Amino acid sequence: MQPGRLEAGCDEAGRGCLAGPVFAAAVILPEDFHCDALNDSKQLSEKERGELRRIIEENALCYAVETCSPEEIDEINILWASVKAMHRALAHLAIPPEHILVDGNRFRPFENIPHTCVIKGDAKYRSIAAASILAKTYRDEYMRQLHEKYPLYDWRRNKGYPTKAHREAIRRYGVTPHHRRSFRLIEPQLTLDF
Repeated sequence: MQPGRLEAGCDEAGRGCLAGPVFAAAVILPEDFHCDALNDSKQLSEKERGELRRIIEENALCYAVETCSPEEIDEINILWASVKAMHRALAHLAIPPEHILVDGNRFRPFENIPHTCVIKGDAKYRSIAAASILAKTYRDEYMRQLHEKYPLYDWRRNKGYPTKAHREAIRRYGVTPHHRRSFRLIEPQLTLDF
């Protein structure tokens, strides 16, 4: 991080899910922002993420959270849908960033703003960690709401990830409009039934 440079951290949540949109967040934190608990959202409990989300939203100079739908994911693939969701989040920031930090190793340039891809960036940069937490908490909230309409898939617990129970529910009840049809939704049968 360069002193005095407005940097936006970007990250996504839900890339490996079988159902639901991919969510992405962009966050610009103040230079003097410190929070020891801020780390990779995957290492935190749901309760800790919720508390950090409040701190981030109260202290960020600006932030935005956007999505790409399962249809878009099926059309352009999950990687570019993740990038598209990040672009949407960046476009909705109240303050345009001077530099973009992206978690991962692939990105498409956004509006001539220089960017840096950082592998495991959520463990190295506060702004990426903050984006990771916002993307994850917003997505989890969305999947919990979706669970009310589709309780058979237990999205309240698995959030659309490929758990054994989720795959079994797809096999038993079929797909919903929220499933990503380009993904392998059920495991191929390994044994032949004679």
